[in-house]
Amino acid sequence: MSNSRATVQIKSQAERNLIARWAANVPVGTSVEFRAPRRSNDANAMMWSLLTQLSKQLKWCGEYRTAEDWKDLTTAALRHARFVPGLVPGTVVPLGMRTSQMTGAEISELIESIIAFGTENGVKFREFEEVAA
Repeated sequence: MSNSRATVQIKSQAERNLIARWAANVPVGTSVEFRAPRRSNDANAMMWSLLTQLSKQLKWCGEYRTAEDWKDLTTAALRHARFVPGLVPGTVVPLGMRTSQMTGAEISELIESIIAFGTENGVKFREFEEVAA
């Protein structure tokens, strides 16, 4: 490994062998991080479809919220978000709300929580209309 940073997606034994060679030769103190696969494009599309449907059918605090707002709300609920005062007086910021780094399991859990919340609040998701008919 010639760079100070590298990313390898394990697809076969060849990548495992490459990582093993690198590990045998990196300097002491080098950090290694293994992460589960990220969410799929299908899971991402499903999440945004559900969030869009929430945004069109359900008010929160007296207003219809955008799909992006619903992503923040549902992710904060799932992750039991911590909030800190924002840099601008009178604002509050949730910490750790990115979904782009979620694993497949995490995005599945978020999708399940969106469906549960929406269903409990009367949202009719088109993905399930045919099943119910």
